[in-house]
Amino acid sequence: MSTLPIGEVARRAGLAPSAIRYYEKAGLLPKPGRQSGQRRFGAETAARLKIIQLARDAGFTIAETRTFLSGFSQATTPAARWRALAERKLTELDAQSQRIARMKTLLESSFHCGCLRIEDCERALARCDTPRK
Repeated sequence: MSTLPIGEVARRAGLAPSAIRYYEKAGLLPKPGRQSGQRRFGAETAARLKIIQLARDAGFTIAETRTFLSGFSQATTPAARWRALAERKLTELDAQSQRIARMKTLLESSFHCGCLRIEDCERALARCDTPRK
């Protein structure tokens, strides 16, 4: 079986060699064989890197990606794994979207209070007694 050095795998995947070493250290890639002390990767590494990039593009963390790849029983299909993780990620995204909407509203308000000093703003806000989320 033909193997490739890390630099070639990185070039083909559009990644830095350090990213491949990081993925290996994080448990996303199996330990590669070595030839004269250099990492040598098989053709299957390119496919694994595409899966990793897909998960990362979907917003999965390294830990979530590791769970997707190896945190389920072998009998669990990739689609079932993806659905399980995606449901959690979608809940996270919904919460982030709500937070972003609140931030945007605050930023777009342009702070039209008319106060001349910060202390005046502080007193005005204290009188409003607006609950914060």
